[in-house]
Amino acid sequence: MSGFLQQACAEAHERVAEARGLRPLAELRTAPHRPRRSLAQALAAPGCQLIAELKRASPSQGHLAWIPDPVARAQAYVQGGAAAVSVLTEPAHFRGSLADAAMVAEGVSVPVLRKDFVVDAYQVWEARAVGADAVLLIVAALDDATLAELLAETHRADLEALVEVHDVAEAARARQALTAAAVARPIVGINARDLTTLTVDPSRFAACADAVPQRALTVAESGVAGPADVARAASAGADAVLVGEHLVRTAQPTAEVARLVAVGRHAGAS
Repeated sequence: MSGFLQQACAEAHERVAEARGLRPLAELRTAPHRPRRSLAQALAAPGCQLIAELKRASPSQGHLAWIPDPVARAQAYVQGGAAAVSVLTEPAHFRGSLADAAMVAEGVSVPVLRKDFVVDAYQVWEARAVGADAVLLIVAALDDATLAELLAETHRADLEALVEVHDVAEAARARQALTAAAVARPIVGINARDLTTLTVDPSRFAACADAVPQRALTVAESGVAGPADVARAASAGADAVLVGEHLVRTAQPTAEVARLVAVGRHAGAS
């Protein structure tokens, strides 16, 4: 585990401990929630779909954008054709919050992914309580037992998981865990960003794609900043791309999402 990832996970454990003191897990498990909107179903549509992300900052770039109204931004993404919205809820490095996820989940009709350093079952039920439909599970941050536990917990909570890998070894671990959990339609994100150097290597998707389960939906993450990147991911077999920094910086989010979605649809039809 990289130094940054280790720090982020330690901070996540601290936040979970604090949250448990304010709201017990038993209360979260019985909290009212709306029916899940399937991320897998949204990404299985023809073409290379787009997951549009809301984040105010990142460890690699620092401050990205002021987002005073996350709902309006998310709705602009959906109007442009985004298949799903990813919301950063990590506060220390990405300046996100569970409140962001709750507002967006209430304000859009597409699936919402809670993106955070999920290290404890408590966070899965937090996600459900705020209306998210899926959670991010980063293989590099989890040992095999914890990954298996969190996959089981997402099933119990009636959520889905986007399982993120960075290399072939992690892809193999993800495949084993997803197979053991009997996930009907796994979703595997292949992140092109090196967690140690924070640099992006676009070739990582192609290098890892053959190692994930054949039935999995694959998402190309990091480094997608324009139509050429969408086309490259689609040609490598990606079912979707996740775009964050590029979209939060644009002054015309609906138009830019529509431009990227059109490329993904064309690539899927060719």
